[in-house]
Amino acid sequence: CRCRPRPSRPCSTFTTAVNVINVTDRAGEYRMQHNALGKVCRTPMLLIALVSSAASTAPVLLGTAGNFAILTKTGISTVPSSSITGNIGCSPIAGTALTGFSLVSNTATAGQFSTTPQVSGVAYAANFAVPTPSKLTTAISDLETAYTDAAGRTVSSGANLNVGAGSVAGETFTAGVYTWGSNVNFNSKIYINGSKSDIFIFQMSGNLIVAADAEVVLEGDGTGNGEPKNGNIVWQVAGHVEVGANAHMEGVILVKTHAAFFTGSSLNGRILSQTAVTLDQAVIVAPPSPSPEIGGSGSGVTVAKSDSAGIIVGVVVGLGGGLLIIGFFAFRYYKYRLGLKAATKL
Repeated sequence: CRCRPRPSRPCSTFTTAVNVINVTDRAGEYRMQHNALGKVCRTPMLLIALVSSAASTAPVLLGTAGNFAILTKTGISTVPSSSITGNIGCSPIAGTALTGFSLVSNTATAGQFSTTPQVSGVAYAANFAVPTPSKLTTAISDLETAYTDAAGRTVSSGANLNVGAGSVAGETFTAGVYTWGSNVNFNSKIYINGSKSDIFIFQMSGNLIVAADAEVVLEGDGTGNGEPKNGNIVWQVAGHVEVGANAHMEGVILVKTHAAFFTGSSLNGRILSQTAVTLDQAVIVAPPSPSPEIGGSGSGVTVAKSDSAGIIVGVVVGLGGGLLIIGFFAFRYYKYRLGLKAATKL
């Protein structure tokens, strides 16, 4: 007789919206159901973990550019008084491009950095004393690398493509990568909803225009894991950025050209610009820096140890776990095929 082999143990099943496996013996007599709502035998939680891991978004690493609240290539200007929590810097342009700050050179370090009442950290420029110039060159390179990384991410789903045709007022965004082939603008509130570990990347080929009094609001997703961190929110802007009077932004702005923050506007995050940044009585508050400070002792904000080791360990563990799960299912399939061959000989 030609018998279908029975599972040696009861099969625990769950329903999934993913086509997982399709198994057919040579005679075509047995097919594991694999419809859009299929059933998968055994280890359902492992499979769910694999699908969830594959769908997560990796963070955009800023390198030493993450030591700055504002970093630019061609300068920073302010209409006093702005308030900046964190370091500012410009390179390859000289310190004369830091205007409106009334900088005072730090003589204790022979001029490696300057200070100003408008900046709670310190100011760096390409013509300051060594090792500042080389450190800034590295930071600018890291800025460019981060921009390229963010711009190269793949949109998470079709629903994340060209949301609102670029007019996103009132929209709620969950974790993932969003892409627009246009300008993006909003004139009221938008909501970023998730947990403290979620990653949000907003890509646009045009400009980011935030109208006066508009606001980015961070919301927890109800899981008890906090609300999104502004350091995990990235705006990759191929054009320029305008943040209107009294408007509020959250996140890291990676902008190809310039960024302008108008009177009373604010940002919890960073501005990393490949041209210039202009401030008009603006408030910029940077999150904790991800790597050691740029200068020597006493030259800036004390920062935490880099998280890069943890990220590497997480990636290795995730890949290893994925391979282990794939190997498990391959092994089960191999055993199943052997059972079929034995059954067909009866």
